[in-house]
Amino acid sequence: MVYRQEEVVNKVQRLLADVETEVVEYKSAKNNFDFDDLGKYFSALSNEANLRHADAGWLLFGVRNDRTICGTGYRKEAHEPSIGLRKLKHEMALYTNSGMTFEEIYELTIDRQRVVAFQVPPALFATPTTWKGVPYSRENESIVQMPAFKLTAIYSQARPDWSSQLAYDANIDDLDSDAVAFACEEYSKKYASRQQAIEGFSSEEILTKIGLLIHGHVTNAALVLLGKPESAVFLGGIEPRITWTLYNSANDVVSYEHFEPPFILQVDKVLGKVRNEKYRFFTDPNTLFPEVTQRYSPEIIRELLHNAIAHQDYRLSGKINLLEYEDRLVFMNEGSFIPGSIDAALAVGYKPPYYRNSLLSKAMSKVGMIDQNAIGIRNVFEMQKKRRLPLPTYDLSDRSRVSVSIYGTVIDEKYSQLLAAYPNLDLQSVVWLDMIQKGLVIEKDQAASLRSRGLVEGRYPRLIISSDVANAMGKQKEYVRSKGLDNKICKELILELLRSRPSSRLEVINAIDHALPGTLSAKQKGDRVSYLLQSLRKQGKIYSEGATSAAKWHLQE
Repeated sequence: MVYRQEEVVNKVQRLLADVETEVVEYKSAKNNFDFDDLGKYFSALSNEANLRHADAGWLLFGVRNDRTICGTGYRKEAHEPSIGLRKLKHEMALYTNSGMTFEEIYELTIDRQRVVAFQVPPALFATPTTWKGVPYSRENESIVQMPAFKLTAIYSQARPDWSSQLAYDANIDDLDSDAVAFACEEYSKKYASRQQAIEGFSSEEILTKIGLLIHGHVTNAALVLLGKPESAVFLGGIEPRITWTLYNSANDVVSYEHFEPPFILQVDKVLGKVRNEKYRFFTDPNTLFPEVTQRYSPEIIRELLHNAIAHQDYRLSGKINLLEYEDRLVFMNEGSFIPGSIDAALAVGYKPPYYRNSLLSKAMSKVGMIDQNAIGIRNVFEMQKKRRLPLPTYDLSDRSRVSVSIYGTVIDEKYSQLLAAYPNLDLQSVVWLDMIQKGLVIEKDQAASLRSRGLVEGRYPRLIISSDVANAMGKQKEYVRSKGLDNKICKELILELLRSRPSSRLEVINAIDHALPGTLSAKQKGDRVSYLLQSLRKQGKIYSEGATSAAKWHLQE
């Protein structure tokens, strides 16, 4: 809760009258206080508040250890409330897991002295609060990295598994027969070599082995993965849904579609809605041709949708969203980010402390939808690295929602060129380079590491490429502009254009002009395009409507 001014003054005076506890800390902080130390105190007080079932932890500036008031000038300004103190909430959230920050910061006058009271929320259920990836706690008068017994106490807090609850009013007839058949087939593929008897099992027996049926009763997980759309009525008002929304360049909604259970069959349908066009960009100085790839890896889209299904907090009655913009896809699901931070999720050997929907996650693993070894997020990062495209961007500013963006275009050519020039660059370094190209701040030691290898330059790091790579790239572009791209790539460009809209010969010429030799005259370019169009027509890939130069060319269905 947030207190009114007079309430918090009374609260502080009561704290000063009591013996110091593990959830209250006093600091003189006469004029300043180290930001990193502040973060450690935040983590420690938050964790102690969780362990002691307190409403909040309190950090009081302007108070000595003996609980006498001395006043503080910390971030003091001519007017109140201090803008610097208000900014502190955002600054703190940048380095904590789940975007944890002060519930409120109060500027008080007590005994004619300025006191700043920081209200620290308790750690989330079964999730220690971390500062820069490390959980802290109180140890007498000291702040220390959280010992194992306290970590275990938080991690082991009992958490009900919504997905394992039985939907007593539902039965197996409320499951979609195609979804059931698909799940049984995928389970059999995965385990047949180890369990020879599977071939003789009934659908109910296999669903029981997967865990979706318990003693013949249908679970919530079964209704999410395999249920008929109308079976959501058995979930007590919860309506699982995936929504795809398409935006134009002005961020206006162009189209949308909802997808209801059975989710096991819906992921490929959602994937089919995404406009996954071919994308070309130059990165590799060792070749004279551009990279030709789909904007988005279908494997990445499936991975993120499956993760969203597994980790959605269905009790919040929200939906899973896939937002498609011109340059990126945004995946959103309800529920806090269990690893706490991206750094933790990417750490080698990371294991999640718990699963939000344990039974659902296990079932999805048994039918090959997710990897329960917790390397799914790292896989997505590795795949984008291999594609030389920007890494996923996670937005954890809302503690009850996870949002991740996948880019389908280059942000900064130098980034892609660096990944081409250094294909064995470690993932952590690539994460830092990606942050720089997105204008995000990295730590001094991280910048120093990149600078020492010649990957960035300047006090405020910016990406650079070596002169050898730059010269090679320049020669590559000059050669392509002079000679043009081969007919195969030009045909792909034409097909990509026609996938988006029918086009006249002149529109085709304008669309692929960058791929034609710069030395050609306008007539020669027209002749070249006419040849390409006729070649595609003979291959049965396109056809024209009309007989004049204004005839429209269409993609052959």
